[in-house]
Amino acid sequence: MSMYIRVKRNKTTYFVTCEPTETILNIKEKLHNLIDQPVNDQRLILVGTGDILEDSKTLADQKVENDAVLALTLRKDDNEFEDINIVRPNDFYQSREADAGNW
Repeated sequence: MSMYIRVKRNKTTYFVTCEPTETILNIKEKLHNLIDQPVNDQRLILVGTGDILEDSKTLADQKVENDAVLALTLRKDDNEFEDINIVRPNDFYQSREADAGNW
């Protein structure tokens, strides 16, 4: 049974088609093809619960359902992962409205 997940980072959303039986490592490999970041430098977090997803477990094992939103964070130069940074549409529209006087 195919499903899709939304992987978000900054202002970008990736729609990834997958199966509930796929591991997080499989998802990271798909993302590697899209963003050219090694799988070891990626971390996926289930938005809503804040759970960091484990590479060896499947989506189903970690309660990731169809249309779930995952946050993607990348490893920084200091070997730590960056903080979650997802710009919500409301943030975008509010900033556009604030800039409207500058047109």
